[in-house]
Amino acid sequence: MRAVVQRVRRARVTVADQIIGEIENGLVVLLGIARDDTKDDADYLVPKIVALRIFDDVEGRMNVSVRDINGGLLVVSQFTLYGDVRRGLRPSWSDAAAPEIAEPLYNYFVESSRKLLERVETGSFRKMMQVELVNDGPVTILLDSRRQF
Repeated sequence: MRAVVQRVRRARVTVADQIIGEIENGLVVLLGIARDDTKDDADYLVPKIVALRIFDDVEGRMNVSVRDINGGLLVVSQFTLYGDVRRGLRPSWSDAAAPEIAEPLYNYFVESSRKLLERVETGSFRKMMQVELVNDGPVTILLDSRRQF
């Protein structure tokens, strides 16, 4: 399971000109699910993301988490995080989970997040979405449940 985590001042997801998820200060999590991922992968990533100390404390140092600032999480499914272009220019999606595997794990990730944070918004699984955000910093962190980076 891979996550691109972005510290944001605000973010929203729109589907068919309707806003379906929106947060103010918090984190946007672009979540990719691999074909062999399990709930264990989400169980590793969710608490780590919620506890990441990437928000400024009163002294201006990155030392507090999204939970500490009472911020929100906007979780967006993004299978393209498993696009492999090592053998050309057209991505291969063979490492990405099929929708029937990915969707339950995505939902599990979201529900696990809701147990730790008050405000968790989402995109829409398998829909064409427009994601708008104002990256704060910018601060962007890459996470992988297999600890590959």
